[in-house]
Amino acid sequence: MSLSEIATRVAAAAARAGRDAAEIELIAVSKVQPDARVQKVLESGHRSFGENKVQEAAGKWPGFRAQFDGITLHLIGPLQTNKTRQAMQLADVIHTLDRPKLANTMARIAQEEGACPDLFVQVNTGEEDQKAGVLPAEADAFIADCQALDLPVKGLMCIPPVDEEPSLHFALLAKIAARNGLSGLSMGMSADFESAIALGATHIRVGSAIFGARDYG
Repeated sequence: MSLSEIATRVAAAAARAGRDAAEIELIAVSKVQPDARVQKVLESGHRSFGENKVQEAAGKWPGFRAQFDGITLHLIGPLQTNKTRQAMQLADVIHTLDRPKLANTMARIAQEEGACPDLFVQVNTGEEDQKAGVLPAEADAFIADCQALDLPVKGLMCIPPVDEEPSLHFALLAKIAARNGLSGLSMGMSADFESAIALGATHIRVGSAIFGARDYG
């Protein structure tokens, strides 16, 4: 599916929800994608991209930033504490703030560097043992703790369980965000972004629908 087809579907989903499509940022998830595919999307004019791993982002994006202006890089994968400084220097937005140790490390580095990317708190809405994220019952306290550290928390992120109706998780995330005064909702991927838009998503993360299937070698 082409980028323009995705954009058309985003606009249609926004219209059905009575929303302005300009409120919704389409993040092209370029993890494990060949540079040639990424270059093609950049040449089409798209500028918002997502990566899962700091190491891959470090190898890919400085070069593209030298070629193309206006790139916004989102880190959307689990972040190891020892990669925090590099992540904060590379990314414009980090979607996976999920534990006190990481929050404290980010706050210290932000003080040292004098800057911090925009942050989203990841909420484990399905309470899955294998998945990162703050539990819903602990989200309010964690958000407050992050704000007390002067971290720029802009919203929340979730990845619904694969075997459950995603809209239930999107609605839960929106409810937690609303009661904490947060406007950002990073939710919805290739298979379910229209449902996410209906429930207030401000950032959708679409990979294979734009780039084609990933080859993990």
